Amino acid sequence: MKSGLLFLMLGISLMLGCSGTARLYPVHGPLSAQTPLPVFPGKLSGWVNAGNISFAMSDGEVCKGRWTRVGAVNAPNGAATANIPATNGMASVWDAIYGSGFYVSHILGSEWYGQAVVTGDRGTILKVEFYSWGKRTQPIGVAKDNKDNIYKMVFPRIEAR
Repeated sequence: MKSGLLFLMLGISLMLGCSGTARLYPVHGPLSAQTPLPVFPGKLSGWVNAGNISFAMSDGEVCKGRWTRVGAVNAPNGAATANIPATNGMASVWDAIYGSGFYVSHILGSEWYGQAVVTGDRGTILKVEFYSWGKRTQPIGVAKDNKDNIYKMVFPRIEAR
């Protein structure tokens, strides 16, 4: 009975979607040397499978894009693998921020994993990835821009609509 109620609540959440805020903190690259450290606020919508994502950069540039959930798929031998290219270049970003092997141990094969390419109106391009280790846990993420900056992404608020 409890699993039926949980399935119903999950279905309602899927239909309604969610929204949230995010913040990018530069941890490597030119922006990480600034004092005070700049923080870039962002917004996400449609938290379950896909939605919009945007960030306001310090120079007034607005970066917008669409994120999509990249769910795990089962390999023929039954092992869970991610259906993302292994050469996306973001594994090293995860490991640089969260420690060696983090991408392989936590991200690869995750069911709650999203990614986006977010473009700005002044030429900034952000590759963004985020992950949650369960339906009720606060996600974490990373980003990398085309100006040699790497960012830690945190989500201070996620809420159902």
